[in-house]
Amino acid sequence: MKNVTITVEDASLEWIRIEAAKRNTSVSRLVGEMLTDKMQHDDAYARAQRDWVADTSSFNSAGKVYPARDAHNG
Repeated sequence: MKNVTITVEDASLEWIRIEAAKRNTSVSRLVGEMLTDKMQHDDAYARAQRDWVADTSSFNSAGKVYPARDAHNG
């Protein structure tokens, strides 16, 4: 584990202190957990996006020609 120094607004610091107290943990541990959660969420989103782009089955027209855009805009 590494130590870091961060700068936060007074209101944010007050909120994180209250949240840490509610959860019976330290501000440092809570901020670390929040960063880990954010990292995992972002990684999961990126994986899901890559999987979706790689799945060409949703773009399959089964050999039919796609309709022109202006056919639906009139």
